[in-house]
Amino acid sequence: MEYKDYYKILDVERDANEADIKKAYRRLARKYHPDVSKESNAETKFKELGEAYEVLKDKEKRQAYDQLGANWKQGQNFNPPPGWEDAFSGSAGHARSAGFGGAGDFSDFFESMFGGGASFDQSGGFQQRTYQAKGADQNANISITLEDAYQGAKKNIRLGNQQTGNGRNLDVKIPAGITSGKRIRLTGQGGQGAGGGPNGDLYLEITVTPHHQYKLDGKNILLDLPISPWEAVLGAQVKVPTLGGYVEAKIPPGSQSGKKLRLKNRGMKGQGESVGDQIVSLQIMMPENCSDEDKAYFEEMAKRFEFDPRKKL
Repeated sequence: MEYKDYYKILDVERDANEADIKKAYRRLARKYHPDVSKESNAETKFKELGEAYEVLKDKEKRQAYDQLGANWKQGQNFNPPPGWEDAFSGSAGHARSAGFGGAGDFSDFFESMFGGGASFDQSGGFQQRTYQAKGADQNANISITLEDAYQGAKKNIRLGNQQTGNGRNLDVKIPAGITSGKRIRLTGQGGQGAGGGPNGDLYLEITVTPHHQYKLDGKNILLDLPISPWEAVLGAQVKVPTLGGYVEAKIPPGSQSGKKLRLKNRGMKGQGESVGDQIVSLQIMMPENCSDEDKAYFEEMAKRFEFDPRKKL
C-alpha cells in the first residue's frame, strides 16, 4: 500500500500549527478546485488535499498518524498493525457525514488507518465512535556502576527537564548480570496514548561506567593482580578480590608478568546465559624505597643468577 505523506500534500512542515495547515489547505484547494482549475489532475489533487486536511486538522487523528508513520521510510510499503482499522472505524464515516465526500473519496491508505464505518444513534443522527491509539515508545539512557550491574539494584531515576520542573521520577529494577547496550523495558511509561489509548513503552539503554579496578569483556571480568617477585618465583596462595568477595587463588611457581589465571564463574551473572569468569593477569611488582640492606640482597642475586631477560630480543 502506498504511504500518504499528508504534510507533503499540503506543503507544510511536520511541526506546522493548525493555522498554517488551514491556510495551506485553503490556498491549494482554490488552486485545484475542479470547477476552476485547468490542471488535468485537479480532481485527484483536490481529493488528496481534502483527505490530508481531514487528518491533520484533527488533533487526535494527527497524533495517531504521526505515531503510526514515525518509522516509515521513502520507498517502503506501508501496512498498519493488526486491529488498527477497528480502533478508528468511525473516522471516515464522520468525515463523509460532515460533507467531505461520498464513497470512494478516500484512499486505501486512509481507509486502512481510519476505517470506513459509522454508527448512528436512536434518533438517526450520526454518532462518532471514539478511537484509540497507543502512545509512542520512548528511549532514554541510564548509567550504572559495575557493582550494580553485577549484583542487580533498584534505582530511582529522574526523567525530563529538571530545570522547568516537568520531569518525573521512576523506580527501576536493574537485573543482575546486565551489560552495556542492553535495554530495560518499562511498560506504559512512554508517550501518552490518543483517545484514551494505552501509553507507549519506555526503553532504558544501559551504560556501565568504567571501574577503577575491573574491566568488562563480555560476561568476563578482567583484573590485573600485583604479585611480589618471590611469589612469582616460589609460587603462593593469595587472596584475589572479585565483585562477589575475596577468593583464594594459587600462583604457580615461576610465573611471569602477564600470565593469566581463570577464576571460574566469578564473572557477570547470566541472564539466561552461562555465568562469566574472572580473568586475572599477574603483574610482578618490585618493592619501593629499598634500604641498603635490601639492595645488598639484589646485588647478591645479580651475582648468583646468570639471567639475561633480554637475551631473546
